[in-house]
Amino acid sequence: MKTIYDLLKDHIFFKGLDESYIKIIAECGQNIHMHPGDYLAREGGAADSFYILRKGQAHVEINAAPYGTKLIHSLTAGDIAGWSWIFPPYTWRFDIRVTDHLSAIALDASCLRKKCESDHSLGYQLMKKFAHIMTERLKETRLQLLDIYGN
Repeated sequence: MKTIYDLLKDHIFFKGLDESYIKIIAECGQNIHMHPGDYLAREGGAADSFYILRKGQAHVEINAAPYGTKLIHSLTAGDIAGWSWIFPPYTWRFDIRVTDHLSAIALDASCLRKKCESDHSLGYQLMKKFAHIMTERLKETRLQLLDIYGN
């Protein structure tokens, strides 16, 4: 059976990261399992983890009153869910709803923030990786908006 360390080491998000950092990050991780209808995150709630999806699917959603809930992004195996844990006030900006039986690694935000404060190089390496994810998600959102408002 693979350890959290093994799973992280094999994940593309952690490629190029020093193995000693992967070991440090793995200390903050645990395997979780969730069911359709469960939430990884609720808008306004404490962003106390980020997730590496191993199996299943989840939707990043926003409540766009009076239009109802709108899908922002679909997450599947291999995807990273959540970056709100990095930025004060450490609250979720979106809902993340599980849509198919989900297995993931949950990485404890408080644990990671402490480790990043102790080792600024680790923090910088993680910030670069999350900046890449945020940039890609912003590009995807821009394309969605062009599709919605382009006509």
